[in-house]
Amino acid sequence: MFREFFLILILCSFSICYGQTKQFDIRTIAFYNVENLFDTINDPKKFDDARTPTGKDKYTSRIYWDKIDKLSRVLSEIGSEKMGVSPAIIGVCEVENRKVLEDLTSSRKLASKKYEIIHYESPDERGIDVALLYQRKYFKPLHYKKYELVLFKENGFRDYTRDQLVVSGLLDDDLIHIIVNHWPSRSGGEAKSQHLRIAAAKLNAKIIDSLQSINDQAKIITMGDLNDDPDSPSIKKILGAKERKSEVKKNLGLYNPMANMHRRGMNTLAYRDQLNLFDQIIVSQPFLESQYNTYRLYKAGIYNKKYLITEKGTFKNYPFRSYHYNTYQGGYSDHFPVYIYLIKETE
Repeated sequence: MFREFFLILILCSFSICYGQTKQFDIRTIAFYNVENLFDTINDPKKFDDARTPTGKDKYTSRIYWDKIDKLSRVLSEIGSEKMGVSPAIIGVCEVENRKVLEDLTSSRKLASKKYEIIHYESPDERGIDVALLYQRKYFKPLHYKKYELVLFKENGFRDYTRDQLVVSGLLDDDLIHIIVNHWPSRSGGEAKSQHLRIAAAKLNAKIIDSLQSINDQAKIITMGDLNDDPDSPSIKKILGAKERKSEVKKNLGLYNPMANMHRRGMNTLAYRDQLNLFDQIIVSQPFLESQYNTYRLYKAGIYNKKYLITEKGTFKNYPFRSYHYNTYQGGYSDHFPVYIYLIKETE
């Protein structure tokens, strides 16, 4: 306990000293489901009618910009309390298009960070996508690609959902690979929809396998709203993500730091008094290695500051969300963000 406190105490934003002999760099990687970040313009190709000024949500420009301002506060503060700097990389989901991401990254609290955007339009029926934001002074993308998750309904028709976004690049001098996910929801019930998330997990595992086949020491981060808990079959069995570091296979295994949090009753969302930890960041085994001048996992967490929590009423202690049914609540999101700290020893 004392050792962890001492390490936190001496970490600084860019370079950090450990005692008299060691120095570290530290970077924060985060993920946030921003809860239906739509613009106010009706797109005839998307089911976004509710999120317009005349729609059932009465989604006006005032509400839109208030939401942008609130989300930008959250993203700017993740990691900054202890590290003094906003995340180097942020995965997001439930964004309508690139324009809302541009508004977000140019907002009052994020403009100075100069975040850049990687985004593709997905075929999702709701019109929502995943994306990656990054500060170029820390991360340089080398290659990125989307992978379609092809699903079919019982009647044989296509079930359109979100793509999985894969970005490879240099975090400072470290080559890392990031997969941003938003797996199919539990609409219709957990059991009835489980096969959809199993399919998403299989696609995710296939992507990871392809990266590891090129380099068995590939540093991979798969993050997102998985709509399953860490002990669900999609994550525990299909991905094979382990709760304990000691169980992770050399090079090819995956470690899920959120699994222990889930077992201890922590959550990133709540629905009908059910607490879930759907938002997760999972890393490949090389991030567990302590090697000189290369990034490794130090710590993972859920960003659930008091202002992100509903203080009273029926949904007390739930995430303070933007909307409840068709009424704007003035909150942030129905999910808490999650994050990891990566550190590496330097000269």
